[in-house]
Amino acid sequence: MLKLKLKRRILDILVLNKKIQEEKMIKGIKKMLYVATAGLMMAAPLNAAGNDNELICIDPGHQVRGNSALEEIAPGSSTRKPKVSSGTRGVATKKYEYQLTLEVGLKLRDALKNKGYKVFMVRETNDVDISNKERAIKTNNAGCSLYIRLHADGINNSSTQGASVLTSSPKNPYTKSVQKSSDKFSRDILSEYVKATGAKNRGVSYRDDLTGTNWSKVTNTLIEFGFMSNPEEDRKMSTPEYQEKMVTGMINGIEKYLREK
Repeated sequence: MLKLKLKRRILDILVLNKKIQEEKMIKGIKKMLYVATAGLMMAAPLNAAGNDNELICIDPGHQVRGNSALEEIAPGSSTRKPKVSSGTRGVATKKYEYQLTLEVGLKLRDALKNKGYKVFMVRETNDVDISNKERAIKTNNAGCSLYIRLHADGINNSSTQGASVLTSSPKNPYTKSVQKSSDKFSRDILSEYVKATGAKNRGVSYRDDLTGTNWSKVTNTLIEFGFMSNPEEDRKMSTPEYQEKMVTGMINGIEKYLREK
């Protein structure tokens, strides 16, 4: 009888010890999983804004050599314009517009990517031949969320300065599906750009003769950074410090639009 009780006692101890070991093992596994999960979260933080769902298309305006061949300014239009020009040139820096727009465009690309956005560049070099119609079609096919066209102004009056945005009017028959959204996007870009740079706000210009705008099926805007025909503004737009402000302003405009759309 005593031997039987002893055997049962030993068996109970063995069962208890097994349960203790199993609980320790489970706790250890849970701790390892917690540490591993925390490490993954620190290594790859979640993008709370959902930026990785947005594809931003950047089109640095112009190119080294213009193309004077004609193309329709809109689908089915009988009006035709030269495909693309080489743009203006800085009176002080002697820098070409196509150089400035790509310079700033690449910085905008990098800054957006650092914030988690996907970016599609219409061009990444100056030596290309892409018409305004082709630029719009490329962004349509890429499935962009937003399309921003980068430009700089130039006129014969060297005292004129400031930034503006160009978009289509409510009367434009080719842009009905994106006119309202493009209007808001344009205003958001301009308001944040002038806030960040201190540039004069020259407002929104409604243009229905812009090929790139008329062919676009994406919410879009064309920003004129400033006047390369104004010596002071021309020099400023080529400095790294001011270009950082330009980029910050455009990103703030993009994010303002995405928050409120």
